[in-house]
Amino acid sequence: MAQKKLLRFAQIKTFANVKEYPSNMQGQWRSFFQNENPVVLELACGRGEYTLGLAAMHPSQNFIGVDVKGNRMYIGAKYALEKQLNNAAFLRTQIEMLTDYFTTNEVDEIWITFPDPQLRTSTAKRRLTHPRFLRLYQKLLKPDGSIHLKTDSPQLYKFTKRVIELYGLSLVDESEDVYSNTHKTELDIKTHYENLDIAQSKRIHYLQFKLTGNIPDIDEQLQEELKQTELDN
Repeated sequence: MAQKKLLRFAQIKTFANVKEYPSNMQGQWRSFFQNENPVVLELACGRGEYTLGLAAMHPSQNFIGVDVKGNRMYIGAKYALEKQLNNAAFLRTQIEMLTDYFTTNEVDEIWITFPDPQLRTSTAKRRLTHPRFLRLYQKLLKPDGSIHLKTDSPQLYKFTKRVIELYGLSLVDESEDVYSNTHKTELDIKTHYENLDIAQSKRIHYLQFKLTGNIPDIDEQLQEELKQTELDN
């Protein structure tokens, strides 16, 4: 297995659709794609199923899967090359470093698909919909750009809804059970982790929201609420 990973790490360095910790990429993604189409990110993309699915569904947009694990990213990047999905690319880096690779208003939308829900209150700041990350996204997302969360974790879904409410964000769309009613066709895309149903919740949750104005500095209040909820349970 270790040898297989090393081989993938070596091969991915030769892929034209993969950037690993690149320099001087801020403001350059439309040049990279050689068009002026909207740029959409999938964060913690894993194998890149959503990046690939959205790219096939929307050829007039550019999609970038972001993850730090090149071994997983290799699968999606190789598939994109084989299928000539020229509007799909991959960026290997930590999500905390996004502002090193994107400039203000360079990103049109963000998808967060089945991230680690970081269930312990002590690790809540690692949740990709925590205000700490939302402030980061706001630095590169267009003012009217949406953030989409798709998760099998009811805890992460409820947490994100509370963040939207507490911080005065704009809720655009929501579903407690995606497949029980009419929904966006983009939500039909399934990832490896969705099929595993790690949370064993038997349902998939979805939120679409926008960041409106400055995100207030009330993170301590949020953390106290989380601690109180933990005590009550």
